[in-house]
Amino acid sequence: MKQDSLPLSIKDIARAAKVSHSTVSRALRDSSLVSPETAERIKRIARESHFRVSAVGRSLATGRTNSIGVVVTTISDPFIAEVVTAVEDTANARRYSVILASSKSDPEREMKVVQSFEERRVDGILVLASRVGSVYMPMLAQMKIPIVLINSQHPGEFIYSVSIDNSAGARAATRFLIQLGHKRIGYVGDRAGTPSSATRLAGYRLALERANIPFLQELTAEGDVHPEGGLRATQRLLSLPDRPTAIFCYNDMTAMGALNAAWQIGLRIPEDISIIGFDDLAIASYTIPPLTTVRQPKHDMGRMATEILLNLLAGSTSETSRSVQGELIVRESTAPPAAHVKALRQLG
Repeated sequence: MKQDSLPLSIKDIARAAKVSHSTVSRALRDSSLVSPETAERIKRIARESHFRVSAVGRSLATGRTNSIGVVVTTISDPFIAEVVTAVEDTANARRYSVILASSKSDPEREMKVVQSFEERRVDGILVLASRVGSVYMPMLAQMKIPIVLINSQHPGEFIYSVSIDNSAGARAATRFLIQLGHKRIGYVGDRAGTPSSATRLAGYRLALERANIPFLQELTAEGDVHPEGGLRATQRLLSLPDRPTAIFCYNDMTAMGALNAAWQIGLRIPEDISIIGFDDLAIASYTIPPLTTVRQPKHDMGRMATEILLNLLAGSTSETSRSVQGELIVRESTAPPAAHVKALRQLG
């Protein structure tokens, strides 16, 4: 077939292969209903004619667009970037494309984005750090499009979700600081009052309680999940007459602000104060000093959520939600408090 000839239509390919239009469509979709020999003959004719399946035509014929919508709070968050990368990898492996949109952490905007995805006829939707959460339940029945949440930030249960065990991660971080010898341990949370911050605070308190260390409200402060908010909140904690010897931060971005606040007043890390984060962003191992943190399995979470969504599209409802565990990653921003080290030396 000549290279400059016009691309054939499905009708032309069916005529050339001496099969029906439906057989051509099935062969190009790799359907098992077409014999390997016939499928190869059809695909050879399609290749030689530079035939490409029209996405619009395919969606009209199948009722599917082979696309999923992903709603994020912001595209600038490194945590979200890692999760979305896993979503794209998993979706692309199953021949699905990904459409990304930002809610800017606004519940009303989030709902509008989800509705716009429905209008664009995506097959399913993933929402990261949803500010709406369980409110989607009545929408599901109306939209008939599966929605899977990743780390929902709205109280209440949701049928399709993937989430980190925030309480267990916070307990592990606080328990590690206690084991190092710290007793005055601060917590910098999120002033937005997200469920994840509240749960991490609860895990921090539980670890203190189990170690018979009293919880002191003065040792808690609220940031805004960004370095600037972490800096301001840590400055308040460090201005206390009896400041904390260690600080557990809501996330790594907050911890970066905490590192800066300590550096500004000449504190050595970890000799004078220990700082620990949550997330294990790629940059956490490059801070000065490298940051001890609780690793969220970001790639696994993106992959799991996408698998749940694609399985729902395939008609499987055997698994609807998953909870994953964090992993404490110990680096150089944590150490025993100076007084504890001094006492040990005197004993020695």
